[in-house]
Amino acid sequence: MPRELLLQVTPEIAANELLLHDHLSKQLKVSPKEIQHVSILKRSIDARQKAIKINLKVLIYLQGEPFQETKIELPVYKDVSKAQEVIVVGAGPAGLFAALQLIELGLKPIVLERGKDVRGRRRDLKAINVDHLVNEDSNYCFGEGGAGTYSDGKLYTRSKKRGDVTRILELLVAFGASEDILVEAHPHIGTNKLPKIIEDIRNKIIEFGGQVLFDTRVTDILVKNNEVEGVVTQNGDTIQANKLILATGHSARDIFELLDRKKIFIEAKPFALGVRAEHSQELIDSIQYSCDYRGEHLPPAPYSIVKQVNGRGMYSFCMCPGGVIAPCATSPGEVVTNGWSPSKRDQATANSGIVIELKLEDFKPFEKFGALAGMEFQKSIEQKAWHLAGETQKVPAQRMIDFTQNKVSADIPKTSYVPGTTSVEMGQVFPGFLSQILREGFKEFGKSMRGYLTNEAILHAPESRTSSPVRIPRDPITYEHLQIKGLYPCGEGAGYAGGIISAAIDGEKCALMIAETLK
Repeated sequence: MPRELLLQVTPEIAANELLLHDHLSKQLKVSPKEIQHVSILKRSIDARQKAIKINLKVLIYLQGEPFQETKIELPVYKDVSKAQEVIVVGAGPAGLFAALQLIELGLKPIVLERGKDVRGRRRDLKAINVDHLVNEDSNYCFGEGGAGTYSDGKLYTRSKKRGDVTRILELLVAFGASEDILVEAHPHIGTNKLPKIIEDIRNKIIEFGGQVLFDTRVTDILVKNNEVEGVVTQNGDTIQANKLILATGHSARDIFELLDRKKIFIEAKPFALGVRAEHSQELIDSIQYSCDYRGEHLPPAPYSIVKQVNGRGMYSFCMCPGGVIAPCATSPGEVVTNGWSPSKRDQATANSGIVIELKLEDFKPFEKFGALAGMEFQKSIEQKAWHLAGETQKVPAQRMIDFTQNKVSADIPKTSYVPGTTSVEMGQVFPGFLSQILREGFKEFGKSMRGYLTNEAILHAPESRTSSPVRIPRDPITYEHLQIKGLYPCGEGAGYAGGIISAAIDGEKCALMIAETLK
């Protein structure tokens, strides 16, 4: 029988198969030649001590023990071109994995995406970065694959249902992701690798009879007697179906406004908001690894930090080691930041959202907007930042210590944010209570991570699209909207997910619930 072992080794041993086999042979008191194969089940970094270790969970097969390489394969899909149709609005992870699950269950998905395919999106990303032009339907948030496609591809999740998580990870591997995502403690695909995987998922949906329509923005949901009948697109076309998965993402404000106008029940939801802080990756490595040079066997260091400041949580969000800051506005007249890393995480800078948890009472100045109060609060900050930075896609920026001292920075060095920055005192961007918490919080961060509080770090504002400012209520058992039969609010935009994995899981579950109703 193969033996399972938990062990700690140096980064050099973890990175070298021969050294690892030699290390294991000593532990097992056998010759290295007796070790037939070692499967790594889990891998993580322990940087709590000066001597950094790699935690490994391994399965060891000795000579003579049966071992066979297993290849992760896709489920068996059947043609659904003539099957009952289900409309899926949005081709992000929730929508795409819902579509795959529908096919597996014998139903035909019609995926409607307001943006362009992964290749077509690139021109619009260049336009926002270079020409400061925002296409409201095709940008870092909208288009095939959703926000994750071109804004990092992190696969972290807080989901406790490991079976669901493993299924999504294995599907991604079957579509071309590295098998490393199955073993890493913090798996990551990378913005450079995700587009091809997303494209292959789309082709699989079409191959088995599903439809994927790009440049198809939904402008109305047809409802009769509180039951879905279909949708209308921006071209005036009607697509009929009595089952609709609404997976439009947390930035689809027009969908929230549509639901509000139609008196379809939605509610304001707390979210988090703040800035995106950029340091040199070398500095973050030195803080996290307690060394001047991390060496070739350690990855660029991430960080995660949480503080309670004035009764509010202030924490790092979507930390991108070896990454860059991206412009993520979805409409003209606003600026928004986000971060991403390529698969190798080989950029010279590290960035993270540093955000503060908001409460429903913070939206009181916008209470006339009802369930959209949080969205209007969010929008007001993005628009103010746009005005302050010069009414382009440049963003307000400030050196970190200058911000804590309420001092406009005399100069801002070039950062990874391509459209550029404008030196602004950040206190002008945010309500007073948020600015004060951020100032105090950065000082606290500096106490926990010595060297973090530095004027070489540049703050960019705002980091405002952390999660949806609106929740679309649904039955916790059936996943169907509480008021509208056949409407299945899904993923981040509906308030039920927070990232690629949890959104994909939610998409699958909505598809499963629909199949249950059709039995």
